[in-house]
Amino acid sequence: MAEYVHIVRRAVGQITGHGGVKGFLLQLFRVNDVKTGALVGVDKYGNKYYEDNQYFFGRHRWVIYTTEMNGKKTLWDVDGSMVPAEWHRWLHCMTDDPPTTHPPEPKKFLAKVHQFNLSGTSSCYVPFSTTSKKIHEWVPPKVSQQ
Repeated sequence: MAEYVHIVRRAVGQITGHGGVKGFLLQLFRVNDVKTGALVGVDKYGNKYYEDNQYFFGRHRWVIYTTEMNGKKTLWDVDGSMVPAEWHRWLHCMTDDPPTTHPPEPKKFLAKVHQFNLSGTSSCYVPFSTTSKKIHEWVPPKVSQQ
């Protein structure tokens, strides 16, 4: 009986930890995983970072991405480049101190503004070729119809 109480308590914790049934289902469909843990912090973009040491190493820290980024809805379009460098260090266990308690020292050589990876999107950079082609494709001759 005690194990059933634990299972029910954990299920209720999962549902309430994600903001109800709607939030639970949204998280399940977005990342195919539902976990609950202690909220460690929120970055300037609205991503939320969690930790639960009951999970094994490497799965004990995770991010729940924001649903709106720069005025655009990002419900399904999430990418790992949406995580700033200081939170990346904490997520990948390079440090045990989150940036909320121990902010990183500013360095002159680091970029001031975090940029997302636009590869594979319509906004990606495509260079213009300034040289002529070495191989030209064959174009069939036009036949006049009489």
